[in-house]
Amino acid sequence: MNVVLLQPSYIPWRGYFDQIRRADLFIFYDDVQYDKHGWRNRNQIKTAQGKLWLTIPVHSKGVTSGLPIKDVQIDWSKPWAKSHLKSFITSYTKAPFFKQYLPLLESFYEARHDELLSDFTIETTILLARMVGITSTRFMRSSELMGITGQKTDRIINILKQVNASHYISGPSARDYIEPHKFDEAGITLEYMEYHYPEYPQLYPPFDPYVSIFDLLFMTGNDALTYIA
Repeated sequence: MNVVLLQPSYIPWRGYFDQIRRADLFIFYDDVQYDKHGWRNRNQIKTAQGKLWLTIPVHSKGVTSGLPIKDVQIDWSKPWAKSHLKSFITSYTKAPFFKQYLPLLESFYEARHDELLSDFTIETTILLARMVGITSTRFMRSSELMGITGQKTDRIINILKQVNASHYISGPSARDYIEPHKFDEAGITLEYMEYHYPEYPQLYPPFDPYVSIFDLLFMTGNDALTYIA
């Protein structure tokens, strides 16, 4: 069984969804420390003025002292949802498939009050995966597993053993800390992702492959998956 273990992120880029596509089981790694300047609560979109960061504000209490991702709370005192929706509409209203996905986009931001960041980002990621056309991958959260111990590679392997994984698909940056021999000892094969995707038509050139998956959906519609596989 192919398994991916990856931290939940906000409206991720297409490489994230490629990992979902390749997995039989995709595990949101939500019980590790929140990284304040990572992709957990922010991503980028293209605009006529260049790339724009969309950031979900979170309550700072505990974030700088090792709080796990699953416990980080959204700060709803700021009108971020309305602002993000407006930014999408302003930037993509002329995209060929914008109207097709506008109801999905609006559902993400209107009348939502998820207390926890991970609840919001995980739910929206699963919905986006299904919208892209990834239908067979199963999802779970690492926090649902009991009795997981260890650090770094040992912790990953303990998770993989508990879900009966036979093959682990890792992001390329993990080469810096993963210990491959431990996968051999556990009888689990290890694969590193390589991100090589074709370009697709984009508003506001030059082409940028690293923006949110929404860019791909708005520009290619039902053909989005052909630009990920």
